Amino acid sequence: MNESAISARPPALRLNALRIDAKLARRFVSPLAIVLAWQLGSSLHVIPPEKLAAPATILATFWSLTVSGELLRDLTVSLGRVLVGFCAGVSIGAALALIAGLSSAGDDAVDPVMQALRTLPYLGMSPLLILWFGIGEFPKLALVTFASAFPVYLTLLGGIRAVDPKLVEAARVFGLNRWQTIRAVILPGALAPALVGLRYALGAAWLSLVVSEQINADRGIGYLIMDARDFLRTDVIVVGLLVYALLGLTTDAAVRIVEKRALVWRPALVRDAR
Repeated sequence: MNESAISARPPALRLNALRIDAKLARRFVSPLAIVLAWQLGSSLHVIPPEKLAAPATILATFWSLTVSGELLRDLTVSLGRVLVGFCAGVSIGAALALIAGLSSAGDDAVDPVMQALRTLPYLGMSPLLILWFGIGEFPKLALVTFASAFPVYLTLLGGIRAVDPKLVEAARVFGLNRWQTIRAVILPGALAPALVGLRYALGAAWLSLVVSEQINADRGIGYLIMDARDFLRTDVIVVGLLVYALLGLTTDAAVRIVEKRALVWRPALVRDAR
């Protein structure tokens, strides 16, 4: 925030703006100190380059991969896989949660199966998926879908079950039918936990993608990391991990923006937005 913009504000707002800037600056102190210590240790050969590349080397590698277009190609492939698998997983998880949450018969049919499946180590399912569907794209997408479905299912189902029965009864008193009650009362009441589940699902999607792209892949950030491992390129490995981290943070921030706008009617969020 520039000084002219701050000086144009009232004194109270200027003080708050300066405090926010100071707080943001303090949050960068410890990460910067870690990076400087890391660079110093690498320069003094305390940290061997074959174990962990120096930050300056990693930055140079990131630039070369970006200029060559290799990073962008792998990034595009990874984003496409996450987008398809995540959307499929969210759709399946939300549909099954609605079936189980809005009907006792649906709950009896769906919930036991989902509760059993969610305990499976989905990261260990890769060999089975490869045996079933080969080494193409489908096993990778299926793994991301499988990982994304359960957080959405559990949180949306929990949100539906947590809706205050008095609100449902009030909707019936006002003459709303079943579907109007679902649309006007139950789904808005379950929206907050569902959006939290969406954030969990994004994390699970990226985690499953890391594994899926390291098995029989010829493109993607995971493939870039595995290829670098074979050549002991720790700089490329760290670049790949940083890209994964930045993608995860970016997508999580996007969901948080959606969450703030979708739940602006809640008093707590209205206060936070001011």
